[in-house]
Amino acid sequence: MSNTVTIYCKNTRQYHEFQRGTSLMEIQQSLNIKLNYPVVAARVNYKVEDLNFFVYKPKDIEFIDMSCSSGMRVYVRTLSMVFSLAVRQLYPSAVLRIMHSISKGYYCKIDHLGVPLTEAHILAIKQRMQELIEQNHAVHLEEKQVKVVKSLFRKQMNEHEDLSLFETINVPYMRYFRIGDYVDYYNGVLLPSTSYLTLFDLVPYYDGMLLRVPNRLTPDQLEDYEMMPKLYDIFTEFIDWNKIMKLNTIGEFNIACRNRQSFDLIKVAEALHEKKVAYIADQIEARDNIRFVLVSGPSSSGKTTFSKRLSVQLMVSGLKPTIISMDNYFVNRVDTPLDENGEYDFETLEALDLPFFNQQMKQLQQGEEVELPFYDFEIGKRTFRGERLKLEHDTVVILEGIHALNPRLLTEIRPELKFKIYVSALTTISIDNHNWIPTTDTRLLRRIIRDFRFRNYSAQETIARWPSVRRGEEKWIFPYQEEADVMFNSALVFELAVLKKYAEPILAEVPKYCDEYTETHRLLKFLNFFVPIPDREIPPTSLLREFMGGSSFRY
Repeated sequence: MSNTVTIYCKNTRQYHEFQRGTSLMEIQQSLNIKLNYPVVAARVNYKVEDLNFFVYKPKDIEFIDMSCSSGMRVYVRTLSMVFSLAVRQLYPSAVLRIMHSISKGYYCKIDHLGVPLTEAHILAIKQRMQELIEQNHAVHLEEKQVKVVKSLFRKQMNEHEDLSLFETINVPYMRYFRIGDYVDYYNGVLLPSTSYLTLFDLVPYYDGMLLRVPNRLTPDQLEDYEMMPKLYDIFTEFIDWNKIMKLNTIGEFNIACRNRQSFDLIKVAEALHEKKVAYIADQIEARDNIRFVLVSGPSSSGKTTFSKRLSVQLMVSGLKPTIISMDNYFVNRVDTPLDENGEYDFETLEALDLPFFNQQMKQLQQGEEVELPFYDFEIGKRTFRGERLKLEHDTVVILEGIHALNPRLLTEIRPELKFKIYVSALTTISIDNHNWIPTTDTRLLRRIIRDFRFRNYSAQETIARWPSVRRGEEKWIFPYQEEADVMFNSALVFELAVLKKYAEPILAEVPKYCDEYTETHRLLKFLNFFVPIPDREIPPTSLLREFMGGSSFRY
């Protein structure tokens, strides 16, 4: 048997011979791979591996930096471990919780500190993190039987931490990471050593901290941040509800499901949704001059079903709601602007016929009757079907679309006539205290399922389109979310356990040798954490039915 192995490096676009057992780091150094920013990991047969990964068989290898989403995840995970280690060394009895993304960083809290968190605490943690980085500690990836790993974690955990994730993980062996004698778990690979962490910040954020990370487009600069009180409040509301239900992590959720509590969780979560929709309807009714309700939010946030459920609640209040989808105001496809790749950019505001839209809304406000357009997506043209609308004294127009909060809409409608709602799936449950669930993952899984079931798109096509969708959200949606009068969290605590059975077979069809498989593999690993639960108890009016089917609403 030959002692050499052939690899194909996508960075050099050439085949190379190396000794079996050569590490990715050694290959990178031998080939002198230089990217725009420091190399942090590599895609090996489209799976992300750390730079200490040893190559024994022929592989396709592509080295990556922080300017891609996979590389940025590697950086942030390693930063999180250094953060966790610093807190453990400074405050052994405390529990760090890295909870969710907000303000382009990560909101974190420290429980069981014994005293209120102060700026002095935060500064001490930041300084200790910097010391750990400068000391260039090696980050070791190790794998042992789950029961052995559980024992290792139990030895270093304090009385306030739990091992619920280990109780429900369905694998015989488990990978974990070690710096010195400190061990931690992360859902993905890390950097080879702490010295790779060149940029971060830790600042006070409301009653916790914000871990600031590099900007993915320009990783030599930190992301800008700002206080976001409305988004923070809606996160906090649902996190507090999770605490009451004792469902902070996937492990706790899985245990609840195994104890046959899943159907109760579904009923309570759906009731909470309905209560929030009714509360928003009451706010609209209380302001009796509202004529236009604007419903915005990113892709797959559930805007359409939310609008329909809000419409029902407004009818209960004696109003006459009518829903207008802003998609019907798209320009004809041939007139749609192109993105940087020369493809139609349906995310840009200019994809809408703004003059025509604003003209019709002004006519409605003035009491005139208009004929509403209908956009035929099959032929890519606006048509008219004789649907006419004239506002009566108790009519409320619900305008639903990703751009609904953009100030260039309804420019001639008086502010007091408008009520603005931002809808998004703000996931509030975590894998464990140091592994959060990105809110974008929930929306991506929803979209993969909906596109496959109702729009004839494969998971590969949806995943390929997703970066463009995300760029559009960053530019056209997120900047206006704090302008909303109210926010609605469309996430359901149980939904990933339900979507699991729908998503897995769709994702399994993605070829293993394509760019989209990197994201596919990550999502499949993530879904493995969940105990699947059946969907028979989910009501036909549930927002989740918009994506998996069985809704009593017409779309």
